[in-house]
Amino acid sequence: MADYYNLLGVSRDASAEEIKKSYRKLALKYHPDRNEGSKEAEERFKEVTEAYEVLRDDEKRALYDRYGEQGVKRNAGPGGFGGFDFSDAIDVFMRDFGGFGGFGDVFGRRSRHGQAGPPRGESLRTTLSLTLVDVARGGTQTVRVGLLETCSICDGNGTASGEAPSPCPSCGGTGEERLVQRSVLGQLVSVQPCRRCGGEGRLIDDPCRRCHGEGRVREDRELEIEVPPGVTSENYITLRGRGHVGPRGGGRGDVIVLLDVEDDPRFVRDGSSLIHERPITFAEAALGAEVTVPTLDGSAVVRVPPGVQGGVLLRLRGEGLPPLNGERRGDLLVRIIVWTPEHLTPEQEEVLERLRDVEDAAPERVSRSEDKGFWSKVKEAFTG
Repeated sequence: MADYYNLLGVSRDASAEEIKKSYRKLALKYHPDRNEGSKEAEERFKEVTEAYEVLRDDEKRALYDRYGEQGVKRNAGPGGFGGFDFSDAIDVFMRDFGGFGGFGDVFGRRSRHGQAGPPRGESLRTTLSLTLVDVARGGTQTVRVGLLETCSICDGNGTASGEAPSPCPSCGGTGEERLVQRSVLGQLVSVQPCRRCGGEGRLIDDPCRRCHGEGRVREDRELEIEVPPGVTSENYITLRGRGHVGPRGGGRGDVIVLLDVEDDPRFVRDGSSLIHERPITFAEAALGAEVTVPTLDGSAVVRVPPGVQGGVLLRLRGEGLPPLNGERRGDLLVRIIVWTPEHLTPEQEEVLERLRDVEDAAPERVSRSEDKGFWSKVKEAFTG
């Protein structure tokens, strides 16, 4: 695709209002209903709308300015902006410029988006909870949702007899009506959905007893979702055409699956790395030890070197999380915490008293290499 700024014919420092004004002009120019259904015009309409949808959003625009088109799509998440199509373009235009009574008022007639016939079903939002193990492995997940499905009694047409609905007598089946108004400027003609049939062009005289003429009923369904490894709670997945069926035979909407990665009390997530805090005793810190730490796949043994200081990070390679859609996993960083007991037995007090008599005095301050914050040590662990 060409540069988004060039597509809209604006400069790189254009204001939001300039971007919106230029987009509206181009969208009206390239809409296929103004170009006899031209595929080339449809593609241009989609391109300028995609460019507008990025540049109108300050965050997306900043990403685009820095990384280009791939930077925007890479940060959109699965099912995000990379799946932009013509129906999305129509929705964007109607969202920002739909206050004219629909495309009919803009173009002088109804567009394919508002033509007579049953409307498309609504989109459905649902949440999928994931554990860090799910994030590491990816794979198929299942969600249970309540969907509006085709009525089995009337086969979706909404009539008790099973016959097709009759044409609306008010609009003659076109689904639209024209209103003529006189003003000082002359005669004004506007087109709007038929008020009697709601723009469908059909009426039901004998509604189905089960769906009451809707042509659809609510049923529970299980949907399988392919979740890529490395997702976060900021990602979502769009299941195209798997949402509610439209009334009286209308097409299906979408299912938008919002991902919710649950917190794991054992770990702190930092990108593709996991951080685990492991307390050890004075003796283990001074003498060294082998300790067991949890991992996403079970557990692992970590060797603690003698003389280790509190806050030191030990790294287990490949025990973290993969990046989004990646395969190679990050690392597990084990932060050592030297535990100080609050209550001592008489025997422990005696041993520590003897130790105090023979141990070296603590330095007045730690060396510069040790006097570092936690996240500095994390950075060293990544690069060390």
